Amino acid sequence: MQQTNASPSLPSAATHRRPGARMIWIGQGFLLVLALVVLIVLVRNAIADPALFVQIVLGGLQLGFVYALIALGYTMVYGIVRLINFAHGDVFMVGAFVSFYAVARFQLHLWPAAVFPSMPTGLAVVIGSVTVMLLSMAVCTVLAVVIERVAYKPLRDAPRIAALITAIGVSFFLEYFGQLNFVFSAQRKIYQRPFDVVTWYISNGIHPVEPGQSLPAGSITFSNIFLIIVAASLLMQIMLQFIVRRTKMGKAMRATSFDKPTARLMGINVDLVISFTFALGAALAGLGGVLYAVAYPSISSLLGILPGLKAFVAAVLGGIGSIPGAVVGALIMGQAESLTAGYISTPMRDAVAFTILILVLLIRPTGIFGEAEKEKA
Repeated sequence: MQQTNASPSLPSAATHRRPGARMIWIGQGFLLVLALVVLIVLVRNAIADPALFVQIVLGGLQLGFVYALIALGYTMVYGIVRLINFAHGDVFMVGAFVSFYAVARFQLHLWPAAVFPSMPTGLAVVIGSVTVMLLSMAVCTVLAVVIERVAYKPLRDAPRIAALITAIGVSFFLEYFGQLNFVFSAQRKIYQRPFDVVTWYISNGIHPVEPGQSLPAGSITFSNIFLIIVAASLLMQIMLQFIVRRTKMGKAMRATSFDKPTARLMGINVDLVISFTFALGAALAGLGGVLYAVAYPSISSLLGILPGLKAFVAAVLGGIGSIPGAVVGALIMGQAESLTAGYISTPMRDAVAFTILILVLLIRPTGIFGEAEKEKA
């Protein structure tokens, strides 16, 4: 009986790649069909009731710009140290509580009128409100630097899973430490806004809404809260782009993100850059906490969980590590959540948010603006 030395043939690399490529094409086709279905449903609803559709879109923009302030912190920290800082959402929560106590207990928003009685009322309100926001940003900045120095810096050279578990631990600590009675307490608190809410409606022009006024059919309403959130978020994003692109620290951040050892050899203080990145992201999260509490005036020590996770989804959707991607992803998340609540049901908005995360990870893990990591020579 003749024996052969031929060994069973091994599957080629192409054979290994083909099933994965087929699954990617199936996933992209499914996503395309799903997008078309969603687009058809949205167009039909927009035609049926244009005013309601625009109202829902405005609500999504308001929410999306708040998510953008949180998502920028996630994406910057990941871009520098490759860490998903799950405690970032709880820093956002601390910002909301700092502004709550500054307004409700210390009346900080009233200091301009008290110190300068002749100051115009509108100017005093603006200065007082900005002071509250700056205080929250400052406290969150200090908190983030302390967290980075105490919890993350000792694990700089440890496996990534160690830093990730530590971030989850810090998150739980902030949430449940905040529930202590001498801190924030476990009770939900009604947020006192530092300024009065003014609402306008659009119907043959823009008109202020008077107390007890019945609005014309088909009118669209918006408030000064919406304008403040959009303006503040856009201003912070412009400042962030300026810092990253035009300043020496921004250049150091980009160099550190690209290659830490080489950045050290070039004389860059990498530890300082990392601390600055945490501080900058936390300042944006603190502002986001104030704006979120102003828009949705009910806060608790668990406030940062869902907004933080949704902002993380937004960062992944846009391409984590990409600043424009974080903003675009946040706006998409805001619209998805608002449209789901408006046309399907409110509880479904959270399910849709995390379904988006699953689809992105399955079909395009790098996100919209993200690029696959390349090995450095």
